[in-house]
Amino acid sequence: MALNIGLDVQAPKQECQDVNCPFHGTLPVRGQVITGKVVSDRMMGTVVVARNYLHYIRKYKRYEKRSSKLHAHNPSCIQVKVGDMVKIAECRPLSKSTTFVVVEVLQP
Repeated sequence: MALNIGLDVQAPKQECQDVNCPFHGTLPVRGQVITGKVVSDRMMGTVVVARNYLHYIRKYKRYEKRSSKLHAHNPSCIQVKVGDMVKIAECRPLSKSTTFVVVEVLQP
């Protein structure tokens, strides 16, 4: 049985034994919820998510495109691959660079 994590997301249908899973483990989520595209899944249990956004330049009164990459923990019950659109939520630091966890797959 999956826990209610406080976000409006679909719980995964699979069960997992991951302690760092917000649905089946003990990892609480808080703060930002970001949508992005998975660009790498080569790390064990971690994916790299790229997000694109617009930044306003006041001098020229225009926007410029920017992007950033975030590392997110990939629980074993949510199997994401390169190219998937995912929703990630902020959590406590899990490693030096991983402070987000994948909570939902939007488009496979």
